[in-house]
Amino acid sequence: MMSLTPRRAGLKACGLALAGPAFAALALCAGAAFADAAPPAPVPNKGDTAWMLTSSALVLMMSIPGLALFYGGLVRTKNMLSVLTQVFAIVSMVGVLWVLYGYSAAFTNGGGLNNFIGGFSKIFLSGVDANATAATFSNGVVIPEYAYMVFQMTFAMITPALIVGAFAERIKFSAVMLFVLLWVTLIYFPIAHMVWYWAGPDAIGDAAKALAAATDEAGKAAAQAKLDAVNADAGMVFQWGALDFAGGTVVHINAGIAGLVGAIMIGKRIGYGKEALPPHSLTMSMIGASLLWVGWFGFNAGSNLEANGVTALAFVNTMVATAAAALSWLLVEWAVKGKPSLLGMISGAVAGLVAVTPASGYAGPIGSLALGLLVSPLCLFFVSTVKNKLGYDDALDVFGVHCIGGITGALATGVLVAPSLGGVGLTDYTNFANGNAPTVPFDMLAQVIIQGKAVLTTLVWSGVGSAILYKIVDLIVGLRPTPDQEREGLDIAEHGEKAYNY
Repeated sequence: MMSLTPRRAGLKACGLALAGPAFAALALCAGAAFADAAPPAPVPNKGDTAWMLTSSALVLMMSIPGLALFYGGLVRTKNMLSVLTQVFAIVSMVGVLWVLYGYSAAFTNGGGLNNFIGGFSKIFLSGVDANATAATFSNGVVIPEYAYMVFQMTFAMITPALIVGAFAERIKFSAVMLFVLLWVTLIYFPIAHMVWYWAGPDAIGDAAKALAAATDEAGKAAAQAKLDAVNADAGMVFQWGALDFAGGTVVHINAGIAGLVGAIMIGKRIGYGKEALPPHSLTMSMIGASLLWVGWFGFNAGSNLEANGVTALAFVNTMVATAAAALSWLLVEWAVKGKPSLLGMISGAVAGLVAVTPASGYAGPIGSLALGLLVSPLCLFFVSTVKNKLGYDDALDVFGVHCIGGITGALATGVLVAPSLGGVGLTDYTNFANGNAPTVPFDMLAQVIIQGKAVLTTLVWSGVGSAILYKIVDLIVGLRPTPDQEREGLDIAEHGEKAYNY
């Protein structure tokens, strides 16, 4: 089994694979030698495989056409095609980079740098074929490594595409492409490794069983050293015990802070704060938001890597948190501004999706409902009051929705995972009772502190790193088009075509 699958920090009660009655009878007949033989390697379940491939397609739909239409509808007509082109091109380029070296950088052992980044053992997908498997979160349960690889590819595709909304309508296409190439390499792949890479449940379980079976002090010492090594074969943030089921830190905080830094460094759109810059098609944005909601079930429920009860839990949490957040934004905006808006409602839905992402496999449905109700007023405050007060031009509110929503969800996960609040609790793969990994005592304050460390790590790594990369890109190709090109619109100036020809 591959030492992969870093989605849930060992937090699900799951059983060790045990031989069935027929196998036991055969072993007795064959004698002790046969009984001591290694158990057969686990085989992927067809249902799990089908679910993971379906989830991968759903997450791709979140990017194209979902995010592309959501963002495109929010800009002016003269920039609609530029946004569509940026998102489609990012998805395509990152897919290529992922196969060449991104998957290896994120999800292999990085040797002396393993706390921060993977290695080159799977560069060009070396060693990955139709027979290779990747671990899930259950002992003895695997999926085809191709299915895992392509699922993670879709996460890498959408994350940098989220960033472009912050500086929409005022950046060169060449700058977008160069920045994303550098950003996924130096920011996304390391963060994904730090948060999600681990040795897998079977590696931990086997080492723990070997320790339990050791009979002398030397054997126990050797087995303990092996267990320690297996537990250390993980990214830094994972080793802390941070919980991020589907990408609160890796995707949303990561992209959100990069977007804010870009919006500030590139500067405001011409006319910002002096003239109206309304969305050209809220119809398109509503369609895009709806596609995001549907696709997000693959994003969150797919992150369980299996088709079981926890998958259903993540699915339900995604549904109820999003509905609550859309309603919450609608009602709060209605009370504050006097009118309920479609833009507010779809913004609230996205905020709910963002917030529940890290908590989707840990919280209970009522906790997710509360999270959805809470996150919209917070995000609304940032996209209106805070943004207006500080004066930065985050064109499509990437920071206010994705970063703030991601921070809210990441911190709330440390609370909502508590069994007393309907959460699933924490599971220790190094201890077993009747073949199952039991839950362990839960310290809410300690977990929230760990969540806070993960949030700060992501903010600093992505914020500082992105600032450096924007400066490098500006020096090489320049970030911003000329004022005349910006006034003309990036559709014509950058691409020589229009989104609409009347």
